[in-house]
Amino acid sequence: MFGRDAMYWYRLEQGLGRFSVVGTTVKTPERLPKDLVADEKHSWLQGERVYIATTAAQDCILGASVAPSASQADLEKAYGVFASEAQVLDADYAPQTVNTDGWQATQGAWKALFTHITVLLCFLHAFLKIRARATKTLGEAFAQVQKRVWEAYHAPSKRAFSQRLRRLRAWAETALPDGMMKSHTLDLCEKRNQFSKSYDHPGAHRTSNMVDRLMKFLDRAFFNAQYFHGMPEAAESRVRALALLWNFCPSSPETVRKHAGQVCPAERLNGKRYADNWLENLLVCGSMNGVEQDPQNPL
Repeated sequence: MFGRDAMYWYRLEQGLGRFSVVGTTVKTPERLPKDLVADEKHSWLQGERVYIATTAAQDCILGASVAPSASQADLEKAYGVFASEAQVLDADYAPQTVNTDGWQATQGAWKALFTHITVLLCFLHAFLKIRARATKTLGEAFAQVQKRVWEAYHAPSKRAFSQRLRRLRAWAETALPDGMMKSHTLDLCEKRNQFSKSYDHPGAHRTSNMVDRLMKFLDRAFFNAQYFHGMPEAAESRVRALALLWNFCPSSPETVRKHAGQVCPAERLNGKRYADNWLENLLVCGSMNGVEQDPQNPL
């Protein structure tokens, strides 16, 4: 292809993984997002399951790192790559919220990295547990549950949200037949205090939908390459390179029109671009490893 073999293009892509993902994507400390979304994507390295710890905000992948297990220690190390890169850009950086699923190790990792962060539980994951247990015989009952759950989600205030969940609980206890769908519905209502924290942070994410969508892009790329077959370092470089390619490659024409000509997620986050060609823009943003540094002393 263009007179080069496959390994040439592979090494070229791998080289992008040396850039700081945060420093390349976010060009000023003021643009660092305060409200994040985080989750892990399952993948395989030499046939063994690994977890891609992914951090996202404003449609950009700001952190993607390979964790060998889903333990808190390994996830803290993987998410810590994002934390360290962000603190190079802004030494005082401390996000206000992060939305995650219910995995305790994920929540513990974020609390360890940022002691004052508010960890929000994903409302969508709680609903999907209910939907997964809705058999055909429960179709009519599930339709009622679905309507009431999303009415609660769209409540305009914390007080209204709490009231709607209390009503949902009272209704479910008497109207739903015993089973896992009823159990998950009551479990959602029990987590009212965790869900209602989002009302204290107007800009926070109430679901992890954003990072789930971005992880689909990563997973398709992993699948097309039949996952990872080399060293862990090579897997890490490819994950980071793909994160930057997502941030800087042009979006669909419809999305570009929607955002008044802003071509890629990184441009929309920063409100500017350095060059019209997306690859040139990426390389300029990645120069100096994406972060301004003090000049070296002359010899």
